[in-house]
Amino acid sequence: MTTITAPARAARATAAPAIRRRALLNWVAVHSLAVAAALFFLLPFVFVFLTSVMSDQQALTSELWPHAWHWGNYAEVWRTPGFLTWWRNTLLYAGLGTLLVVVSSVPVAYALAKFRFRGRNLALMAVISMMMLPPQVTVIPMYLFWAKQLHLTGSLWPLIIPMAFGDAFSIFLLRQFLLTIPKEYVEAARIDGCGELRTLLRVVLPMAKPAIAAVALFQFFCCWNDYFGPQIYSSENEGAWTLSYGLESFKGAHHTNWNLTMAATLLVMAPVIVLFFFAQKAFIEGVTLTGVKG
Repeated sequence: MTTITAPARAARATAAPAIRRRALLNWVAVHSLAVAAALFFLLPFVFVFLTSVMSDQQALTSELWPHAWHWGNYAEVWRTPGFLTWWRNTLLYAGLGTLLVVVSSVPVAYALAKFRFRGRNLALMAVISMMMLPPQVTVIPMYLFWAKQLHLTGSLWPLIIPMAFGDAFSIFLLRQFLLTIPKEYVEAARIDGCGELRTLLRVVLPMAKPAIAAVALFQFFCCWNDYFGPQIYSSENEGAWTLSYGLESFKGAHHTNWNLTMAATLLVMAPVIVLFFFAQKAFIEGVTLTGVKG
C-alpha cells in the first residue's frame, strides 16, 4: 500500500484550487459566446424590472439601481381601469384561438401527410402559398366583409372565427412532423379495424404531441402579441381591447411615469415568458423534429 507523505498531500491541496480555476477558465472560454449572447438578451429584461420598481422621480434619472423597491407599482397598474378587461380579452383571444387552430389544423395535416388522393400536391401548394401571403393584402376586403356583412367589428370575433378553419403555417408544420411517423403504425391500426378518425385520435395524436405543443405555443404567442389585428377590428370598442393594444393606450396616459409603464410591460410579458420556460422542452423538440422530410 502506497503511503502519501505530508509534502505530497500539501502539494495536492495547493494544486486543487489551481485545477478548479483552470477548469473554470476553460468553461468560460468555451461558453463565452453563449454567455455574451445570454447577457445581451437578459439585460433589457433586468433594466425593465429595475425601472418598474423605482419611484417616479428616479425612473426619469440615469440611475440604474432603485433607491427603494416600490412593489406597489404593480398593484397600481392592476388597478388601472380596463387593465383586467384587457387581460380577459387577451386570454380569450389567445386561448380560444389556439384551441381552434390546433383542432382544425391537425386533421388537414394528417390528410396531407398520410392520404393519397388526386390534387394532394396542389392542396399543399395552396397551403404554402397562403403562408407567403401577407395579411395586409387581404385586410381591406376582410374588414369590409366583417363590418358590412356580419357587423362584428368592435369585437375580437373577426380574429377568432377564422382560426376555426385552420392556419397555413400550423398545417405545414404538423404535416412535416406527421411525415416522420412510420406508415406501419397507421396501417396496423387500420388492419385492427380502426377508422381514420380513431386512428388519428388513438395512434397519431399521442405520437405527435411535440409538434402539437410547438404549434400551440406558436399560435398562443402570436395571438398574445398581436397588435395589428386588434387595432383593425376592436379599436373602436375599449371593452374589446387586448393587452398589446391597451398597453399603447396605457403608455400614452403615463408617458412620464416610466416606472408604471415598465411595470405594465413586465406584467404583459410575464405569462409568455413563464409559459415558454415550462414548455420549452416540448417546443424545441417539436420544432427540431419537423421538416426532416419533404
